[in-house]
Amino acid sequence: MLTYELEMALANDGYELVCGVDEAGRGPLCGPVAAAAVILPRGLVLEGLNDSKKLSEKKREALYDEICQNAIAYAVVLGSVEEINETDILTTTLHTMRRAIEALDPKPDFALIDGNITRDFTLPCRAVVHGDAISPSIAAASILAKVTRDRLCMELDAKYPQYGIAKHKGYGTKAHMDALREHGPCEIYRTKFIRFLDK
Repeated sequence: MLTYELEMALANDGYELVCGVDEAGRGPLCGPVAAAAVILPRGLVLEGLNDSKKLSEKKREALYDEICQNAIAYAVVLGSVEEINETDILTTTLHTMRRAIEALDPKPDFALIDGNITRDFTLPCRAVVHGDAISPSIAAASILAKVTRDRLCMELDAKYPQYGIAKHKGYGTKAHMDALREHGPCEIYRTKFIRFLDK
């Protein structure tokens, strides 16, 4: 259940501006990963706010606009396929999360980060497992990241219609893998994610 309990406890410890941070697109075979950071006014009620994966596309789109209109600050950053290929998806995701936090204005005092890793963050932070179902700030970040990534997938589908990205959003469905075997990969693919093509 989403409550501002974490944010309120941090405010009581002197952290006035708390941002939630989440990502979308770690698992797909292609395209960048998206990370978002959001500072919400404490106590703001956004009807239907939840983990982005539990919401319909229509509801996510509506909440995206509400979050952008009501947030104290928000930022969404993309981690490129080139960076993923040069390093790995975890390194790229964490780097992209840090860049999203750095892009916020005003700057946050503390970050609540979805997941269980807080490697190399430069401000006080805390990892929150399943944070997008606990913290409104993280849930808001999950929606901004997911909507941004899904919109990008529609653009990729228009450019590379042979892969069916609009339908599977880049995930490794049977139809997607069959299309890859038929057409071969292009520059939008993550090399470490498509090793099955070598078999």
